[in-house]
Amino acid sequence: VKYHLAYSNNIKTESGKEVKLSLAFKPSHLEAVNPVVTGSVRARQTLNGDKTREKYMPILIHGDAAFVGQGVVAETLNLMNLEGYTTGGTFHIVINNQIGFTTLPSESRSTLYATDLAKGFQIPIFHVNGDDPEAAYRVVKLAHEYRQKFHKDVIIDLICYRRLGHNEMDEPAFTQPYMYNIIKNHPPTAILYEQFLLKEGVVSK
Repeated sequence: VKYHLAYSNNIKTESGKEVKLSLAFKPSHLEAVNPVVTGSVRARQTLNGDKTREKYMPILIHGDAAFVGQGVVAETLNLMNLEGYTTGGTFHIVINNQIGFTTLPSESRSTLYATDLAKGFQIPIFHVNGDDPEAAYRVVKLAHEYRQKFHKDVIIDLICYRRLGHNEMDEPAFTQPYMYNIIKNHPPTAILYEQFLLKEGVVSK
């Protein structure tokens, strides 16, 4: 499908620096791309003399159920500190929809958080409310600073929800009617943030 295709582009930052962003081709088996991305970054670091591993950084975006449910995640985490494989830290973002396709967490994992697997590797995990853009921004900044300073993996567990179905064929209200009734009546993040900014007097209507 089209959203599994790769992409690459150069982006100019506010300070005028140019950053190259590369999105890897991704198969439908959600987490299979993890070692491909980290291996690609390691190769770029080696070829370009990035010995401090601060110029190239792998970013992996996971689903909550896939993060805990697919063994390739643990296998990739295990490479974090090995001399032959380290990238100086991978930046993980778990998009935590609190549901795996149609399965609730209580029926799909033995841990409280989807990211608890990473505790065995002593990776810091930041849990943040996806409905709070400013908190999410601060956590991204903090996590990035940690990665750059300590050259270790870091994880952001972005607690949010999936408003629509898993794909075009899925109607989540059939399998999770209670949860999706709450989501249906919950304002989108952009509306909540707009209300917050209006209340604070930061912007006008």
